[in-house]
Amino acid sequence: MNAIAGLADEFVEALFDDEPLWPAVLGLESSREGLGELTEDAEAEQRRKLLEFVRRAEALQPDNAQDRVTRDVLISQARGHLDRLDTHAAEYTITDLFVSPVANLLMVLPMIGFADEAQAELHLRRLAAIPRYLEQAADRHRAGLASGRVPVEHLVRAAISHLDRYLADPDNDPLLRQPAPNDDFARRRAELVMNTVRPAFRAYRDVLENEIAGHGRPLDKVGLCWLPGGEEMYAAAARAHTTTDRTPDELHETGLRIIRDLATEYAELGERVFGTTDLAEIHEKLRTDPSLRWKDADELLDTARSAISRAAAAAPDWFGRIPPHEWRVDAVPEADGPGAPAAYYLQPAVDGSRPGIYFANTYEVTERFRHTAEVIAFHEAIPGHHFQLSTALTLTDLPLLRRIGDFTAFAEGWGLYTERLAQEMGLYSSELTLLGMLTMDSMRAGRLVVDTGLHAKGWSRAQAVDFLRENTPMPQVEIDAEVDRYIAYPGQALAYMVGRLEILRIRGKAERALGASFDIRAFHDLVLGGGSLPLSVLDAVVTEWAA
Repeated sequence: MNAIAGLADEFVEALFDDEPLWPAVLGLESSREGLGELTEDAEAEQRRKLLEFVRRAEALQPDNAQDRVTRDVLISQARGHLDRLDTHAAEYTITDLFVSPVANLLMVLPMIGFADEAQAELHLRRLAAIPRYLEQAADRHRAGLASGRVPVEHLVRAAISHLDRYLADPDNDPLLRQPAPNDDFARRRAELVMNTVRPAFRAYRDVLENEIAGHGRPLDKVGLCWLPGGEEMYAAAARAHTTTDRTPDELHETGLRIIRDLATEYAELGERVFGTTDLAEIHEKLRTDPSLRWKDADELLDTARSAISRAAAAAPDWFGRIPPHEWRVDAVPEADGPGAPAAYYLQPAVDGSRPGIYFANTYEVTERFRHTAEVIAFHEAIPGHHFQLSTALTLTDLPLLRRIGDFTAFAEGWGLYTERLAQEMGLYSSELTLLGMLTMDSMRAGRLVVDTGLHAKGWSRAQAVDFLRENTPMPQVEIDAEVDRYIAYPGQALAYMVGRLEILRIRGKAERALGASFDIRAFHDLVLGGGSLPLSVLDAVVTEWAA
């Protein structure tokens, strides 16, 4: 093993030490204890290690193109983690969305499989560590109050409601969801959850109610710009998620431009589907027509399964490398539904113990759009995240860092790129579902406007909601959830459209360079064949290939 690959492996081990749930969820062999540390001292030590990794990586000279990419990935990922530390997110990220450390526990812990009894015992020790972890979270929130980095009261109330739903239903506790390897484990786990874990969540919930909620930011000051150092914190979050230095003003204007450009496509499809070219009328029909809603959850889930199956059948004409991993479609857990996005994806376990899972939100299902189901399924599963993340797991000739790397702009840019790719592939079943594709385009362009509006320009929550209602045909239930997501997760929503625009630019440059010899299957295999990459590194890789 050369020095760069060795350093990449050392870096992954350090990341796993800091985030021990990560390798467990991935299905990698791990004997790491606990849930990670939320203390300021732990973050200071993480910072020291990350800076040392950057220094060591920059001192190495790569011998070949793959080593150069690996080194650049390591440096970019380390700097992204440093940027995330600079946001002080543990102090004020209190929400019912999974980006909150506490909500994340209730989502992630049930996903961990037990390869053997030793892994099952390790999981019991994770459950036993929850009280200490929640105490650390509460202490960081208190530190946030002292520093002026306070949460948004509206989101704190949502987190309290989420915990109340969890605590009110002990018979369906998600922490008891995994099949038990034996009766003794099942008994011990049930006792631990009832006597230790649930009281700890109750105590944390009471801290939020009694100490934190009353000090939260109001609805007219929800963005980071209202916090001390908020401008720098938002810049750090935007860099971490987009792997670019594009300014909030640039991103804001890009979103507005795309929304204007989409009007032509809406008019063309609207005339054929609804008999009108009026944008406001088209949006209103998409938003309010009762025939465009689901009758029940099963109908939504079955439609998603059908769309993904259709995409899987067409994929060999567009991809040379087809990942072997299985997939399935599940409903978002009921208790998580009110705060969850419309859908999300969990990659397969490396050891094959769990397939890739596309989670579709069936909360208030009769208020959700049927015409967006296909585009969301293509984004989250095939040819989107399932292909991207599963392909990465097959790249066993690359260092593990390249196979499990996490660059939001690459991942979500690919997902958004595949929404339009699905149109090229002929996957949409009707012109109405193409309007669903435009609906999601409007939302992703709106994200650029709203995320920067909230966190850089000082918009209120109501301003953000009004902008999406006036400029997209999204249903109100999703507008509310999306805006709360942008408030809770600053900068992440920028990555989608930034990533797609960059992948399209890179593809266009390669098509011009190669002319008639451009092969779309080879291009897609190249983009996915290097693992998750910063956008600048992806550009260099494709440019070298085209040359």
